[in-house]
Amino acid sequence: MRLRPLGNTGILVSEISFGCVELGIPYGIGVKNAADMLPEADAIRLLQGALDQGLNFFDTAPAYGTSESLLGQAFADRREQAVICTKAPHAAADPEMLEQPDQLRQLLTEALTDSLRKLRTDYVDLYMLHRATDGALRSPALVGILREFQEKGMIRAFGASTYPGGTTGTALATGDWAVLQIAIHAMDRREERYLQAAIEAGVGIVARSVLFKGILTDRGRHMHPALAAVAAHRQRLLDTLPSGVGLARAATQYILGLPGISSVLLGIDRVEYLQQAVATTAAAPMSSGTRHAWDALPYPDPDFLDLPAWDRKGWL
Repeated sequence: MRLRPLGNTGILVSEISFGCVELGIPYGIGVKNAADMLPEADAIRLLQGALDQGLNFFDTAPAYGTSESLLGQAFADRREQAVICTKAPHAAADPEMLEQPDQLRQLLTEALTDSLRKLRTDYVDLYMLHRATDGALRSPALVGILREFQEKGMIRAFGASTYPGGTTGTALATGDWAVLQIAIHAMDRREERYLQAAIEAGVGIVARSVLFKGILTDRGRHMHPALAAVAAHRQRLLDTLPSGVGLARAATQYILGLPGISSVLLGIDRVEYLQQAVATTAAAPMSSGTRHAWDALPYPDPDFLDLPAWDRKGWL
């Protein structure tokens, strides 16, 4: 597993980062409740196995249920080998909270302290603003508190999780955020326009949603009739691939091949998914011909690719 620099943070991260959300809460296609999730002991072994195979970057959050505690148990005696990212509570971005620096400091201090306790560590490598808003990204109070955490050694670097619609551009314009986690996949490449600016600013980019919650894998073969156009587009991507190359591998390699990507975040909750991730980075890269074909195949209406809306309508 190759390592890449996480922007100018001085941190080296594996090309594939281990998304822990599925380990802590029911999440993903076909996962409805705890019965569909990996048992705790198996989850811990999976995390340890990932580190053994070269994945050193683990993404979690307080909102991801038990995942912080699982990481703490898995790496209690191997902390220095793992790069751990966790996130601030959603309330940190509330406009009213941003206007109350003392309350904001208390909220963030208590949240980070609780995360450190669960993670069984005295620092996190990367602390991210979860679901960043323009107001939060521009907040001197919020940035100042995060810099205090950095000076105290509680965090090594801080960043923000942004969403299509302009927040990535806002974060880059401030010059405060060392790492950005962006949503990008082969069908929806709207965030690609920010990659060159991130390179020039030395900002690390972590790509999430690259498998489009399983749609760009074998699990996406059977889709709701309302998503027939998406299914047809998925098939067009699949039709470009040489024999033996699966859609998940291609979707991951496509994003890894974009300039400025530090790491691709994959949700991993099965041993076979871990093995697929390892095999993806060990395999020959996507051919130039396939890449050119995919370059010409973004989904024509990316605003339609709204997973929460699909979920509310019962399409997932």
